[in-house]
Amino acid sequence: MGSYGLIGETSRPRRARRLARAWKRRCSLWLFSFSLLSLVYLAFFGARLPFDSLHHGHVNERTFANEVEKSKMRYANDYISEDINTLLEGQGSHSSLGKEISVNKSNFRNLGFASDIRNNLSHARADSQLEGSKHLRAKSRKRHVPCEVGFAESVDNLVEPKNYLNFTKFSLECITKEEISNENVVIEPRFGGHQTLEQREKSFYARNQTIHCGFVQAPEGYRSTGFDLSEKDREYMASCIVVVSSCIFGNSDFLRRPTSSKISTYSKKNVCFMMFLDELTLKKLSSEGHVPDDMGNIGLWRIIVVKNLPYADMRKTGKVPKFLSHRLFPSARYSIWIDSKMRLHADPMLILEYFLWRTRSEYAISNHYDRHCVWEEVLQNKRLNKYNHTVIDEQFMFYQSDGLLKFNESEHSSILPSFVPEGSFIVRAHTPMSNLFSCLWFNEVNRFTSRDQLSFAYTFLKLKRMNPGRPFYLNMFKDCERRAVGKLFHHKLVDNASPVL
Repeated sequence: MGSYGLIGETSRPRRARRLARAWKRRCSLWLFSFSLLSLVYLAFFGARLPFDSLHHGHVNERTFANEVEKSKMRYANDYISEDINTLLEGQGSHSSLGKEISVNKSNFRNLGFASDIRNNLSHARADSQLEGSKHLRAKSRKRHVPCEVGFAESVDNLVEPKNYLNFTKFSLECITKEEISNENVVIEPRFGGHQTLEQREKSFYARNQTIHCGFVQAPEGYRSTGFDLSEKDREYMASCIVVVSSCIFGNSDFLRRPTSSKISTYSKKNVCFMMFLDELTLKKLSSEGHVPDDMGNIGLWRIIVVKNLPYADMRKTGKVPKFLSHRLFPSARYSIWIDSKMRLHADPMLILEYFLWRTRSEYAISNHYDRHCVWEEVLQNKRLNKYNHTVIDEQFMFYQSDGLLKFNESEHSSILPSFVPEGSFIVRAHTPMSNLFSCLWFNEVNRFTSRDQLSFAYTFLKLKRMNPGRPFYLNMFKDCERRAVGKLFHHKLVDNASPVL
């Protein structure tokens, strides 16, 4: 029994070892067979496993959803980009753009994206325009640069040319008050008055006349029509002979002082640097550290506070000092307008010599850096919602009915190099023809929109057409020259939807 037991105990390890060796051979065979089959499968069908999207055995739903959303937005942006390109190329109108977008919406519904596109279409449009504007700004920085301006070396030897102001002569007076002839008719007093179409037509003749040109006072018993100034400021303004002026209303921009090192001692003593502000803007500037000194100056700027602004639209209010410098400064012979987005970087006397005296001109303004046709300017104003579209259409149709044509460089370059100006920098001699043009241009802004680029060419061409033999010497210089006299900045970001009523 003991011997049997020893034999049994010895045989068990042997069987276990034989069984283990058999399992090893079988497992090796199975593993080899599986590997071989896998290689054959991969060789014939390829590896298409979504390893990057696996998460615990399931496809990452967030990643998939993001990819779908990106695909939808790319699809939407493609359609919107086509619509915008169609509009910019002049192949469509504002109404056709809306129609095309509605068609695209239906296409999105067919693709099953209706609910998403309804929510994201406006955002996609904004993103598309933003990306486009970024590319445009990048191109603008490359293309639109200052050019060399041949200013005189010094103001010391400057002499106004003999008989320089011997331009077209006539007497131009302005209506100062309108009386209400019919007591039964309620007429609201207005800063620009109530000019009839007949009065408007006659005002374009360069002859002895009295016309509307802002600052129309209300009849007795009515409140002021606006742009009220203190007597002290009026007295100072009446003493100015050469003026540099700018304005900020509605806290719409930053205060940018002229580069003092570029201004000669002569100009600092003899040129009036006038900055028109409303009370709101002055309060904001004071909180930022720009406090007028005892003389009422902030740097070179003499601060003029305007009370009772004549228009709710701050842009339209800004046209008063921009166009009517001959009304604000009755003794001035020359004036330079510089927009608040620019910092004056050249001496005013050198500017007068270069843009007016040297060219024998009485009015100087630059062409637009990008657009030359009013048709293009209308589309751009609508695309960027610069003003009420209906009012823009009314103004544009009115001008077309009165003979405004598309700009053709081969036909019109001898008259004007562009029908669209860049009005941020204007140099003027206060001659009768220059004053008349300024009044006419202001009246168009007062009647229609504050977008003065829309009315410039019409006003100039009509004035020229109605006064054969009585020339108006306007110098439209290059935009790069405008950039050379002032450093450009962006306006302060404000809500630009307010004028779109």
